[in-house]
Amino acid sequence: MKPEAHETPPVLRVENAGKVFRDFWRRPRIRAVQDLSFEVRPGEVFGLLGPNGSGKSTTLKMIVGLLRPTEGRLHVLGAPPTDVSRKARIGYLPEDSYLYPYLTCEETLDFFGSLFRLPRAERRARTAQLLDMIGLRHARRRPVGEFSKGMARRIGLAQALINDPDLIILDEPTSGLDPLGCRQVKDLILTLARRGKAVLLSSHLLADIEDVCDRIAILFNGRLQAIGSIRDLLEERDRPRVTLPAVTPEQLRAILAALKAQLGREPELDYPRRNLERFFLETVARAMNQDTEPSGAAPSEGVAPYLDGPPHA
Repeated sequence: MKPEAHETPPVLRVENAGKVFRDFWRRPRIRAVQDLSFEVRPGEVFGLLGPNGSGKSTTLKMIVGLLRPTEGRLHVLGAPPTDVSRKARIGYLPEDSYLYPYLTCEETLDFFGSLFRLPRAERRARTAQLLDMIGLRHARRRPVGEFSKGMARRIGLAQALINDPDLIILDEPTSGLDPLGCRQVKDLILTLARRGKAVLLSSHLLADIEDVCDRIAILFNGRLQAIGSIRDLLEERDRPRVTLPAVTPEQLRAILAALKAQLGREPELDYPRRNLERFFLETVARAMNQDTEPSGAAPSEGVAPYLDGPPHA
């Protein structure tokens, strides 16, 4: 169960933050972010939306300490982003996965685990669990430079989780993934949030955001344009929809006639349908029953056990 918003302090607080990029002579050139404020709490998936150049990636880089804000303040896990002691509790997947092409999957995750000074035995255990989770155990000894963009993205996601972080920052996490991989990543995000982790997600794929986020913020030209829960922002309260059980044609005609008499006009009638993602996943699931050796990413094996344990104290 997710913690109530008033019970826990925010993992991330952005207060009136701004970022101005200057030219060689220190003159203001681009105001990328202006007067931005929002919070992310434990157990919450927060979506950051906006067109290209709206300031999303700049905001994420300020949060992880790669850029310094020109104005305002940021607090990450109770400290400024420049506090190195907080880095061990942050997982970051940038928009482009920066991986060493000559390292294998195992070596890549072991390398990132060593940056957090995890013991060798723990690194090996987590690496094996993560490779199962992302469906790349069969390719564990292949250099990542040989991988497709989608497979490299899976490794990038795994490295962001190797330290079991409390704040997970994901910039376009489903970029390059097929629909099956997208669904697996979204299920993983929801699992991490249920465990009490805070997830900050930036994506151009609005359907992905709508599927997993509790709240969203929309940016344009570096300014906050809208913020709130998905339900509050999208629900049309003045247009209720009624779902009926299976009815006969005669019953349906009688119901529509009664509604028309009450409303004074013909009601709209449509039928629910599965979305394309669900149909695709069901089709692929049937195909997976065939015993074939995967050439790319294999089906995932759920969530890595160390990520699915009890929340951190």
